[in-house]
Amino acid sequence: MKKLILILLPATFLSARAAQPASQPPIDIDSLERALSLNEIVVTGTRTPKLLKDTPVQTRLITAADIRTSDASTILDLLQSELPGVEFSYAMNQQVNMNVSGFSGQSVLVLVDGERLAGETMDNVDFSRLNMEQVARIEVIKGASSALYGSSAAGGVINIITKKADRPWALDLNVRGADHHEWRYGGTLSLSHRRVDNILSVSHQRISTYSVCLDPSDECDFRTVHGNRTWNVSDKFSWRPLDGLTLSARAGYFFKERYYNVDTPDRYRDFSGGLRGEWQISPADKLELSYTFDQYDKSDFIVATGKDIRDYRNLQHSVRTLYNRTLRQSDILTVGGDFMRDYLDTYQFHSAAKTQVSADIFAQYDWNISKAWEMVGALRYDYFSDGDISRVTGKLSARYRHNHLTLRAGYAGGFRAPTLKEKYMDFDMAGIFDIHGNPDLKSETSHNFNLSAEYTWRNYNFTLGGGYNFVDDKISTSGILYGETGPFINYINVKNLKVATAEAAIQARYDCGISARLSYAYTREETEGASVTQYCPARPHSLNVRLGWAHDWADNYSTDIVLSGRVYSSVSYQSMYMYEPFEPRCITNPAYTLWKIQLTQNIYRGIHLNIAVDNIFNYAPKVYSYNAPVTLGANLMVGLNLSLHELVK
Repeated sequence: MKKLILILLPATFLSARAAQPASQPPIDIDSLERALSLNEIVVTGTRTPKLLKDTPVQTRLITAADIRTSDASTILDLLQSELPGVEFSYAMNQQVNMNVSGFSGQSVLVLVDGERLAGETMDNVDFSRLNMEQVARIEVIKGASSALYGSSAAGGVINIITKKADRPWALDLNVRGADHHEWRYGGTLSLSHRRVDNILSVSHQRISTYSVCLDPSDECDFRTVHGNRTWNVSDKFSWRPLDGLTLSARAGYFFKERYYNVDTPDRYRDFSGGLRGEWQISPADKLELSYTFDQYDKSDFIVATGKDIRDYRNLQHSVRTLYNRTLRQSDILTVGGDFMRDYLDTYQFHSAAKTQVSADIFAQYDWNISKAWEMVGALRYDYFSDGDISRVTGKLSARYRHNHLTLRAGYAGGFRAPTLKEKYMDFDMAGIFDIHGNPDLKSETSHNFNLSAEYTWRNYNFTLGGGYNFVDDKISTSGILYGETGPFINYINVKNLKVATAEAAIQARYDCGISARLSYAYTREETEGASVTQYCPARPHSLNVRLGWAHDWADNYSTDIVLSGRVYSSVSYQSMYMYEPFEPRCITNPAYTLWKIQLTQNIYRGIHLNIAVDNIFNYAPKVYSYNAPVTLGANLMVGLNLSLHELVK
């Protein structure tokens, strides 16, 4: 393995470094801010466009360059490699569970171009339906964002922003292979002519089933990783009939077949579509109106008979409006509202399907006090028809910027209404115990306080921040209880949970093409009887490292090398044993580290060769628990990207 890694590091890289002068003159601050994407425009934190360095809400931006050099196959791989404090693990039935700095998938809202997604698995969205081919960048807000995004945003927001057609035509094709017969194929075709744009993305992935826990004496939570195949197709069309007016339409289809049982594989489908209009009424006024349709289905395919039996359907219709008015001194007033009809029919319900209507209205004022000071305040009212639930949440954020120092502070209220599943679930867990919903659940509320500082100096950018979350009536599940019909688990509200977080990061960039980023996250849960993240407890310490070097040898020949790693500390927690006797047991998930090295070689214009070794230190868990990385050791990956529009120039 060491020889293979050395092959990936060309001798030219070492000689180029040796040829550099002993001391490099620092690049100017404006160039550094551009290089570190601090001048990129972000929208998620305030729903209004702002430069990353100026936004009053701390935002982490994963850029197009980050996505390209990471060569991640899935959103999961990308988020874990780019963000400390983010970890994905298995829950029951090998469904994926997310932890973001102490908050799980129920409390972190995942959006695509600002729109919610239907369907869930183990209270998380189905991350495999997110097509990497269409991702332009990702904006991440950690901390409560319910004043702008409502329920399920108490722990933060992940907004996946898709690509746009930006040239007359472009055709990108890619293929990648890895261990376990893992293959990824993808392509994107974009067209742009005068007032009409269209971008079509298609991807296909597959991986075979493989065994991880070979010793029968090991107490593994699972012994086999089940293979699957997926298809993802999406299309986005936009038309500008008038200056300042943009009309767009989008459609998508997702299909996944998972071989949990060879005779009856699981199938997952999603059909989505939407219409949006954006009207710049005047230089000071902008109006946006959108409609979204999203249907997520699950079914069992009976191989012997060819029947496809659907047992889960979640259908959402959403309408959203947003109006921005620019006032004196660039102050911005934002008002908007949402209406959604949520229909859920699932095998986990004992009775008929359930329907809920939700509506909200919100207002935000962005006050630019001076060039140095900015404050943003927002209020939101949410209403849910099932149980006649209503809630008002607010937030207040402030930003002070002087020269190259930026200070941010804020308070935000969090809110999550109980879902239809949490209220009405009645499910037999394979004859082991029952899981019961609770119609009397209260809404989960929280208070988030955060503070951060950012400073740019010479070739470096430093960030230090922290937050404290008070969570009340956290919606969780009880331990295993006994009733007249046998053992069961019930959904409950848990009082007085607290989550403390701290983050530190340093980025550097040099004229010689070398760049570096070191990010650390600390998370501490203070709980009484239940974890904020039940299936994936937060690891107290996590560290992400990224070292890169880029060099252009000629007009059409260049090299990018990236070494990235993530380090997770151990975590211990109490868990109820899944089989009788149902007794609490202390579980410790050991610390681990995973490193990846990647070489991207631009052979000729539009032809990119990617060679990577994931897990270069050949780590393999001694016992495969739900929180252990699913790896058997080092994994060689080879891919090829073709940009045909570049080839025919």
